[in-house]
Amino acid sequence: VQLVESGGGLVQPGGSLRLSCAASGFTFNMYGMSWVRQAPGKGLEWLSDISRAGGVPYYSDSVKGRFTISRDNAKNTLYLQMNNLKPEDPALYYCVRGLRGVGVRGQGTQVTVSQ
Repeated sequence: VQLVESGGGLVQPGGSLRLSCAASGFTFNMYGMSWVRQAPGKGLEWLSDISRAGGVPYYSDSVKGRFTISRDNAKNTLYLQMNNLKPEDPALYYCVRGLRGVGVRGQGTQVTVSQ
């Protein structure tokens, strides 16, 4: 199982980023997927779930209305579109094989929000 996140970086408040997670080593369309993040000194925070077929997604209150999870099963890739990034969003962002952030994680991609 391999999950490789990319797309993180430095963005100004109010800016946008699109994270990607390339999956390999398992049958991607057989698993629900999720995104979690970990800010310095804090625990893992679940952000969003998406079902195997990309049905109705779920979001935490902290990102609802700003972040959008999606997946392309033909490309074995999970996405997280992040809009209106706020000063409280900087963290290491991980994709997870499994729902509610429970399962195998990738190595993460760093998101920094700063002027």
